[in-house]
Amino acid sequence: MAGHAKQAQQLARQLFKLSLVDGVVSAENVGGILAWVEKHRPANPLMVLKAYQRLVALELARGQVRVEHAGAISDHVLQSISAALAKKYGRPLAIAAQPNPALLAGLRVRVGDDIYESSAAGQLAALAAAL
Repeated sequence: MAGHAKQAQQLARQLFKLSLVDGVVSAENVGGILAWVEKHRPANPLMVLKAYQRLVALELARGQVRVEHAGAISDHVLQSISAALAKKYGRPLAIAAQPNPALLAGLRVRVGDDIYESSAAGQLAALAAAL
């Protein structure tokens, strides 16, 4: 079974590479990949599709910035965050803001798996962990 999983992962990675256009996931290419899988039915298609879906989802998350904030936040601040992170990551990023009163004050910014936090709740949690 381990060999099947390895083969499924390898095929999923190859299909994922074919899904990119200029380093960005292409909806048209993803549609073509899904049609190919349906037509050709590779070994362990469900395993291949799960691995492929995970790779596409991770890539899409890498292109998005989610800003959680306590209180109001201006469009200017959001655009500044987006510009700074686009420069840091070397690619354009889509930004979405979401109020989160549990932060008490400050921000939590997520790009894919990376999290940047400057909030009162985060500082209190770090202080509590240090005690």
